[in-house]
Amino acid sequence: MLSSCVAKRRFIAARMDAKNQHTHVMQLQDSVSMLSGQIDRMNHKIDELNGQVGALGDMNQNATNQLNMSKEQIAAQRQRLAQLQNLIDQQQKNTEMLRSKIADALVGFNTNELTVSMKNGKVYVSMQESLLFPSGSAVVNPKGKDALSKLAAVLNTNQNINVDVEGHTDSVKIHNKMYGDNWALSTARAVSIAHVLMDDYYVSPNRLVASGRSQYDPVADNGTEQGRARNRRTEIILEPKLDELMNVINGGSASK
Repeated sequence: MLSSCVAKRRFIAARMDAKNQHTHVMQLQDSVSMLSGQIDRMNHKIDELNGQVGALGDMNQNATNQLNMSKEQIAAQRQRLAQLQNLIDQQQKNTEMLRSKIADALVGFNTNELTVSMKNGKVYVSMQESLLFPSGSAVVNPKGKDALSKLAAVLNTNQNINVDVEGHTDSVKIHNKMYGDNWALSTARAVSIAHVLMDDYYVSPNRLVASGRSQYDPVADNGTEQGRARNRRTEIILEPKLDELMNVINGGSASK
């Protein structure tokens, strides 16, 4: 009987130990399962962070590319501006040289007959009515043709010059069967001078524009005889061609 009691106690102790071991194993399995979940979540987070790192790398590369592109664009813009400035400076120099040549060619005429000046990058040769025409007429007189011949000689040795001929009158309405108003007279005078330049002195018509401004662009007060005399004029406006400058402005490059 004593031996049976000892065996029973050992059996009960063994069962309790086995139960405790089973409980411990279950706890360990729960811990392993929980840790496996945490590992999965951490791996997922690592994947997300790696993705973000890759995206940031792409963004950084794009930013670097854009920065390099911006530097190239800035350098190109600076080069273009330098080209433009050089061309503008050269254009100004060419215009001043043209003014000097015209003034030298017309040195034999006094300021009451004509003036040569620069304005807005152009050369203005302003010839008074008294030099060019009889009153109320668009027929160029001999002294006027002499002045135009000297001007044409300069133009024919400087082909890259556009020529705009503008006729002007005073504000006194014309009383003439030939011309209905000052518009007609100023236009006829401009056309007459253009023909003298073309027909007598061989200035290319492709370079010429003729127009009349009537009384609407005065340079002096029409209220005085002296002012009206100054307003009765023909302006021959000379401008070096801007082809190369316009090419750079429109995105091209200056010729070497």
